[in-house]
Amino acid sequence: MRVTDRKTLHNKEVKGVFRNAIKKTREAVAAGKIEDAQKWLKAAIKALDKAAQKDVIKKNTAARKKSRLNKTVKAVALKK
Repeated sequence: MRVTDRKTLHNKEVKGVFRNAIKKTREAVAAGKIEDAQKWLKAAIKALDKAAQKDVIKKNTAARKKSRLNKTVKAVALKK
């Protein structure tokens, strides 16, 4: 297996982890489940930080995604 193929597979796995966590967070926000949203937000932040650390995504991209996700969770938490 070529190195680029191996790295591509690894990057897809890492991206899948944070995309899944972001998706679950947004679903919990839409359903109004604040506790679940906060749990998934924590997982998403951890996954985004790891992806940025491993240069799968840029540091500023991770920061932007974390900020926007955090803002949506806070908005729902303040409504209730």
